[in-house]
Amino acid sequence: MINRRSLLQIAAGGAAIGAFGLRPAYANMPKLKEKDTYKIGFAQTESNNPWRLQQTKSMQDEAKKRGWQLVYTDAAGSAAKQVADVRSMIAQKVDVILLAPREERPLIPAVMEAKKAGIPLFLIDRGVDPSLAKGGEDYVAFIGSDFVEEGRLAAEALVKAVDGKAKIIELVGTVGSSPANDRAKGFADYIKDHPGMEVIASQSGDFARDKGRQVFETLYQAHPEATALYSHNDEMTMGAIAAMEAAGKVPGKDLIIASIDGTKDAAQALQDGKVVVVVECNPNFGPAAFDAVVKYSKGEAVAPRLVNKDRVFTKDNVAAYLPEAY
Repeated sequence: MINRRSLLQIAAGGAAIGAFGLRPAYANMPKLKEKDTYKIGFAQTESNNPWRLQQTKSMQDEAKKRGWQLVYTDAAGSAAKQVADVRSMIAQKVDVILLAPREERPLIPAVMEAKKAGIPLFLIDRGVDPSLAKGGEDYVAFIGSDFVEEGRLAAEALVKAVDGKAKIIELVGTVGSSPANDRAKGFADYIKDHPGMEVIASQSGDFARDKGRQVFETLYQAHPEATALYSHNDEMTMGAIAAMEAAGKVPGKDLIIASIDGTKDAAQALQDGKVVVVVECNPNFGPAAFDAVVKYSKGEAVAPRLVNKDRVFTKDNVAAYLPEAY
């Protein structure tokens, strides 16, 4: 099992110094006083799937371990509520805000208001529109995965599994979110060099199991010629598998499936031959995020983009991963 404290590696650019690749602080960013305990605001986007639940648990466990106070909110899938949640944290005068933005653009006001209030803010697992807010200028840093690379890795594995020829249904994540945008881009950029790979239908399942099932069912009925599925997350994948099996189809044979996240259900489906690849998106942000807060408090600016090192699971290596899957 990978040590979660070694989860993060610095993205390209900037000199690497220590575990987080820190570089001199930015003059216009809010400062954070160095002290033994902090009041941390964690603005979660929703709690409707195992990935989000594990991410929240990781934050809660780390706060308890360090004796820090965690002010936790759940936006229940609403960008408007999440903006209100951040405003509430500002009013409560938290020391730091950890924000998992539901969508790239609607959360910009929250980011800017935190900066104006003098509260350091870290983006966790999802980004905001880089043309409107930038790491190291408007917020301290983005901590998360390279979603474009995740899409590319899924495409690479799928191309190999189908010998470069497939008619693909794509289940897209939440419209306007950075993982949905980037996972689509990474996949599309890779398959454009493989003319036998064609996305014949693409629609959002909002990263949710039941919606993924409904959307896949509709798309597959409209496109029975489909031979593969690319799903932006495991919850939608599991919904699609349920729809396939209800229709008398065999996942892994009638449709070859590539998925992203690394949940226990998807890992088991991979071991059972229903899925060909699961690209990891590690949800255990607590230790890394809190470590970044400590380092920032010491006057060392965290590099504006810290990227998770994710793994690729296939039938060959998934058995070793299953015991740690969530």
